Amino acid sequence: MVEFRYREDEVTEQPSVTLDAFLDQSNATAVRLEPDDDARKLIPFLDRLTLIEVAFPKFRDGRGYSSARILREAGYTGELRAQGDVLVDQIAFMRRCGFDSFAPEGSLNPDAVERALSTYDQFYQKAADAAVPVWKLRHG
Repeated sequence: MVEFRYREDEVTEQPSVTLDAFLDQSNATAVRLEPDDDARKLIPFLDRLTLIEVAFPKFRDGRGYSSARILREAGYTGELRAQGDVLVDQIAFMRRCGFDSFAPEGSLNPDAVERALSTYDQFYQKAADAAVPVWKLRHG
């Protein structure tokens, strides 16, 4: 999985195209998924994509989490960016689903982001990240 980073100046600037535009052309390497787009349509093309940007127009819309997990579990290793109404409280969960960069609409305090990411180091459930669930650590 791609190394996690959050710094507004580290977010790669690439022109991304919509899913429909991507499916209609052959040379794009960056695509933007809207909440109602089917991420599975990108699976045949994952080896040539360097950026998939997933839109979060409202923080309460969780469809982007599913898109991220689908893409990571299908083998996508490029940059997976959460863009839009991204809150500090969500970043740890987004990271577990596979996001490794963030482009929030509003600015986030980097210290708060680091605290949110380091608060828990054990998890009960499997996810798209490499964390081993605590029950598996206990019982093999």
